[in-house]
Amino acid sequence: MNVLVLFAHPRSRTSVVQRAMLQAIAGLERVTIVDLYAEYPSLDIDVGREQQRLLEHEFIVLQHPFYWYSSPAILKEWQDLVLENGWAYGPGGTRLAGRFLMSAVSTGGSETAYREGGRNRFDVSEFLRPFDQTAHLCSMAYLAPFVVHAGRRLSPEALAAAAAAYRELITGLRDGAIDPLARLAEGYTLPPRFAGERR
Repeated sequence: MNVLVLFAHPRSRTSVVQRAMLQAIAGLERVTIVDLYAEYPSLDIDVGREQQRLLEHEFIVLQHPFYWYSSPAILKEWQDLVLENGWAYGPGGTRLAGRFLMSAVSTGGSETAYREGGRNRFDVSEFLRPFDQTAHLCSMAYLAPFVVHAGRRLSPEALAAAAAAYRELITGLRDGAIDPLARLAEGYTLPPRFAGERR
């Protein structure tokens, strides 16, 4: 299967974790990486081009740092424009049915900060619920997110291990070595149209 990685980082040159993750999957066959800020510096998204990319891939990965408990702005702009009513959802909107969506994020806070009683009060997956619901509305399956915590405080060895784990996940999904349905986000229910319209 083919994997599309939509990378969103407004200051990618200063990134540590996200850049390491990106380098770990660069050059892989059947893995397309799109740097949204590099491609659309003025946020002028080419809707037709992005929709065609989606149709050519079975796995869509949203890779970005965790900005204010969500994503950088361009990813919201991308969703608002590309996932059109009648195309991605709504009456006749079945073009993405049967595909998989996954978030790959990095946080500045530790894992203990992202839990009940922690500084941020909620688990990362709870903050990602809008992406979960977006997948459901588009009849896609939402996979458990890949999360790297406390990015800038990681040792070089821990960062290398995280990047390697990300590469292993991407290649495993691409090659069928990892069953995506076994990686469904906790509590996630497949959309009604998913099984019958997988592409």
